[in-house]
Amino acid sequence: MTLNITDKFLWDVYNFLSKAGNIFDSTSKYPTMYNCLPGPKNPIFNKYKKENGAKKFSKLIYYLKSNRYIRAKNLENKQAIILTKEGISKALRASFKLEKSRRKDGKWVMLIFDIPQKYKKSRELLRSILINSGFKILQQSVWVCPYDILDRVEKVLQVHSLDRYVKIFLIEKI
Repeated sequence: MTLNITDKFLWDVYNFLSKAGNIFDSTSKYPTMYNCLPGPKNPIFNKYKKENGAKKFSKLIYYLKSNRYIRAKNLENKQAIILTKEGISKALRASFKLEKSRRKDGKWVMLIFDIPQKYKKSRELLRSILINSGFKILQQSVWVCPYDILDRVEKVLQVHSLDRYVKIFLIEKI
């Protein structure tokens, strides 16, 4: 499945930051990419400028900023992009649309959750995350998935502070 340009860009930025290793700076809890706005040396920016042109790329950045997926900030006298909580979440949700592969060990991911009634919106958010990531309902609060997406699901849960309500297991059979 192909992603729209917004999702693709956010996922590429997130991947770039993840592979860089040191993606968190001391002043922010969000991943940060230094020297990238306008960043003539940044490979991701160059890729999107070449594919879409400078004008469309500027519109993309404007759209991402106005929807609060990214923030531009001066850090240590350098321009930087900061992926916001919404940007990280959108990037991770976009990754679930990519081709999924079954786990090589044949195990299934089982997720059990118990979110209090007063957090109904959080429960609905979790269910939409599970559906988008390929989970199937086994029982009311028990979901299973054969795909190798454990790391991405854990990150989404952490971003939305849902991890305290969820238990994740690897099981051999259903």
